[in-house]
Amino acid sequence: MSFNLANRPVAERAALEDEKSRLFDLWQNNLGKAKGDAGRLVGEKSKRKGKWAEWVRSELDGMSPPEYANMVRSEINRLMAAAK
Repeated sequence: MSFNLANRPVAERAALEDEKSRLFDLWQNNLGKAKGDAGRLVGEKSKRKGKWAEWVRSELDGMSPPEYANMVRSEINRLMAAAK
């Protein structure tokens, strides 16, 4: 199986490019908000202690669209790694 886009039909390539463009726009328009949400969630860690990870999972599950929740999750991971 080839992953070379040139070997894909034109309609499939166009659909992949449209999805790539949509995800880039979502990232570009929401990165600041995702960083703010991640900071807010990490800021709750000392207050929620042992229940923090469970609480963060429930907060992320409530975020929409799922791609945005993934952005916030990535920012949380980045912040947590930087804190070590």
